[in-house]
Amino acid sequence: MSDAVVVVWDDALLGYTLGGDHPLHPVRLDLTMRLADGLGVLSGDRVRVLAPTPADEALLTLVHDPAYLEAVRRAPADPSVGHGLGTPDNPVFDGMYDASALVAGGSVLAARQLHTGAAQHAVNIAGGLHHAMRGTASGFCVFNDAAVAIAWLLDQGYERIAYVDVDVHHGDGVQAAFYDDPRVLTVSIHQTPLTLFPGTGYPEETGNPEKASGSAVNLALPNGTDDSGWLRAFDAVVPSVLRAFAPQILVTQCGCDAHHEDPLADLALTIDGQRAGYRALHELAHELCEGRWLALGGGGYGLVRCVPRAWTHLIAELAGAPVDPRTEIPQSWRDDVVRRGLRARPPTSMTEGGYAGFARWDALGDSRIDRAVLRTRRASFPYFGLDPDDPRD
Repeated sequence: MSDAVVVVWDDALLGYTLGGDHPLHPVRLDLTMRLADGLGVLSGDRVRVLAPTPADEALLTLVHDPAYLEAVRRAPADPSVGHGLGTPDNPVFDGMYDASALVAGGSVLAARQLHTGAAQHAVNIAGGLHHAMRGTASGFCVFNDAAVAIAWLLDQGYERIAYVDVDVHHGDGVQAAFYDDPRVLTVSIHQTPLTLFPGTGYPEETGNPEKASGSAVNLALPNGTDDSGWLRAFDAVVPSVLRAFAPQILVTQCGCDAHHEDPLADLALTIDGQRAGYRALHELAHELCEGRWLALGGGGYGLVRCVPRAWTHLIAELAGAPVDPRTEIPQSWRDDVVRRGLRARPPTSMTEGGYAGFARWDALGDSRIDRAVLRTRRASFPYFGLDPDDPRD
């Protein structure tokens, strides 16, 4: 296997735009790639930037109903087609089918690079549209590129694929796509569904009990969870279930909307805590999957202060050349933010001085986070032959 790192990118991916002041604004992707380029992240010897092509109907129908594809095609001329289209979350826009298919094609391109051995890691920051269902748009997502890429990998003969979703919202669409399939383990770490869309992702959702018991793991964290709590909870659940499952490939959805400034959610991570999470996922990919790691973007609505820094750290982590958190952000990038008239104050460095360490979970702890961890462990760990009450498991 090559040790190359593939970054899927083309400016055409900016065409996935839901219009106006919609929170999923493509400027976040443009600013990320400009920051990564400005810091030299894309010029490493191992890094190749590849342009995607749109996923064809054969790929999209691995996950989506043909009737839904037709509805997406018709929607710009007939916004009343239904299927979750034409809502405030999923407004119709010109070129919607082609733009959505390009995002999905980018994630399959990234998966193909890993499958052929042309790359060890691959990333599509435009991907991670994890809420789209088989026949409906949902949560800003038209086609579920993550599920399409996983389904394509299954067709190539993979028998154990682990999907880890660190977006603040539950990865409901990917979970639903593979809830009956024991070949795919979906792990989602998110804000409690009691207080956040989509209202799913309770620990007791553990896979179809008749076909795939234990194939879904859900860690629902209380509002206000910060770096130290999030990293402790991650460490108490994710490495154990991944090691027990022994995946052949790791797919991650790296939405960064758990950030403390995100306008749509209520967790409290910093850029530094998110960077530590990416590093932990990288280490698990090497420990368990011979390094095969497909990373996707996702949510993140701090268009200036969060997404560009978080995902520049993500790309740098994949490239094996992490950016020093103390690195100053180029003045030219900051000036560009001002010229665009974006309201947020540009950050000046790649850190927020947050916590980036891991502390062992305490089975006897009585904080809200400890209780959330224990609930997840008791719901899921027995399926993996693990003791939910033993912190060594």
